[in-house]
Amino acid sequence: MAKLKMVICGASGFIGRNIAGFFGSTGAYDVLGTYLKSSPPKIDGVSMIQADLRRPEQVDEVIAGADIVVQMAATTSGAKDIVARPYIHVTDNAVMNSLIFRAAYEHKVKHVVFPSCSIMYQPSDKPIKESDFNPSDTIHEKYFGAGWTKVYLENVAKFFAERSETKYTVFRHSNVYGPYDKYDLEKSHVFGATITKVMTNTSGVITVWGTGEEERDLLHASDIVRFVDLAIQKQSAKYELVNVGLGHSISVANLVKGIIAASGRDLKIEFDPKGPTIKTKLALDYSLAKSKFGWEPKISLEEGIKLTLDWYKKNIK
Repeated sequence: MAKLKMVICGASGFIGRNIAGFFGSTGAYDVLGTYLKSSPPKIDGVSMIQADLRRPEQVDEVIAGADIVVQMAATTSGAKDIVARPYIHVTDNAVMNSLIFRAAYEHKVKHVVFPSCSIMYQPSDKPIKESDFNPSDTIHEKYFGAGWTKVYLENVAKFFAERSETKYTVFRHSNVYGPYDKYDLEKSHVFGATITKVMTNTSGVITVWGTGEEERDLLHASDIVRFVDLAIQKQSAKYELVNVGLGHSISVANLVKGIIAASGRDLKIEFDPKGPTIKTKLALDYSLAKSKFGWEPKISLEEGIKLTLDWYKKNIK
């Protein structure tokens, strides 16, 4: 029996590469991964193709013949760009995902997996459920463009699910970290940026943007990979939207302290209140993902920090 064809859009990126590495290693699928600009990584069991997913003809070429599409391609960056250049998260992402969903419809793809995000949620002192978001809510001003773009794409996915034989899995994930993250001070999210600051520091002092009071729900990439695998195996409904997160938050100050402690380095922390930051507190209630797919996170933050530091030491020069 011929293997199902799986297309992983954005297989050279952070989460996409983790997903591609897993499915390539299983041998269960004929896996094709896309990349845009950077030299394509060599991933066992994965064929790579260059494609600009903002161009209809290239999207059509990639999606044709696919049984499963895992759509991880995106324009992404950290708080600095979200604050200074929010438009970069709106235009390209809306275009590429709309084209991919249309191509999936036209080519009768069996299943599409799409990552939304948690940035449409209001800050909260308790873990947030999917139903806690209301379209009449006011999204945080710093997340306004990207947040409403995600809400739009969730609804486009539902639109196509209701009008085709394609199943859609949409998951609102929390802040993800782990292997192949952007360990770049200009483009990283808080976890990757902190790892780099700690591991490259020569002054003995770590500068943290903001006050350190902000709280984030942090999820290891391997838990995202497990979710995607379970969703592909278990989903029967045409459309599912679930939260995927650790279920509790940690302050940026305590995260930095934890990374410093795990690194074994003797470093002090100073805070820069004028640096780009987004003051929110957020954790995700993942009980729906657990009931629908039997998923829950397995990697604690403490273990995830150690795993990431080990990976960084072996792979980042």
